[in-house]
Amino acid sequence: MFLILAIGLIALSVTFAVLFIGEVAPGRQSALVTRLTEFEGADPETAETLRRRRRQLRAEKLAGLIQALGERIEPGRKDISAIRLRMLQAGFQSQAAVPVFLGSRLALPIAMGFSAVTILGVLGMTSFVGLIATVWFSAMGYVVPSIYVGARIRRRQKEMQRALPDALDLLVVCVEAGLGLNQALVRVSEEIDRLSPSLSEQFALVNLEIRAGTPREDAFRNLGERTGLDDLKSLMAMLVQTDRFGTSIAQALRVQADTLRTKRRQRAEEAAAKTTIKLVFPLVLFIFPAMFVVILGSAIIQIFEALGR
Repeated sequence: MFLILAIGLIALSVTFAVLFIGEVAPGRQSALVTRLTEFEGADPETAETLRRRRRQLRAEKLAGLIQALGERIEPGRKDISAIRLRMLQAGFQSQAAVPVFLGSRLALPIAMGFSAVTILGVLGMTSFVGLIATVWFSAMGYVVPSIYVGARIRRRQKEMQRALPDALDLLVVCVEAGLGLNQALVRVSEEIDRLSPSLSEQFALVNLEIRAGTPREDAFRNLGERTGLDDLKSLMAMLVQTDRFGTSIAQALRVQADTLRTKRRQRAEEAAAKTTIKLVFPLVLFIFPAMFVVILGSAIIQIFEALGR
């Protein structure tokens, strides 16, 4: 019961926080919205476009408010480089990603704590329960942005890790066909886009950095840092050594592709071996009690009836 109440309070607090900030922020309609208002009742498609545009404006207004709050905090932080690296690993390439992250870690606890106080006051909760709930919601609002960024990083890394052996196979084929390394990276980024958009984007960024004048070694190292993936870091280190000593790129890529394919198979075998351990908890908590009720239920009822007589 308490868990259901907590989940409901979380949803209500986030909703009230968004509505509160949207009402407090200055509300100036753009010329486009003003013009679309004139045609709101004329055409259903125009009305839907207007509503979509208004939702977009509210989201931009809220993001701008949080970004302005984060820009005030940013100069006093010493870990800006680490936060920016985490934002890059999560796929947020914009310069406004760090201020928005810092602003959300400040605005969300305040909004959720205020919403918890308001809701619990309306429900008539005691002051002690209200204090605990306010502290809990505020702490959760502080850690939610970090949890979201971490989950996004893990999801992107898992996606790139699955697609990397196939990308290396394509890279070997392109290099052996006579393409240079830069052209091969461009070709692989185009072909691998359906399998892993994140990896395709990173390969395209490497090529853009090299074309912009960045040394190839620095571009490769930047790719490893942007992804935070150990397999990509080892691949980039191998390419740097190959480029420095003039050895065969195709042979090195083939060896690396075989290694990554072996690692992928070993990870699959490890996940399969963990399945039996993970099944213990559902068996003990859900399946075994149901089996005991079905098997022993009638016998227990008969025993109680016999003892009652």
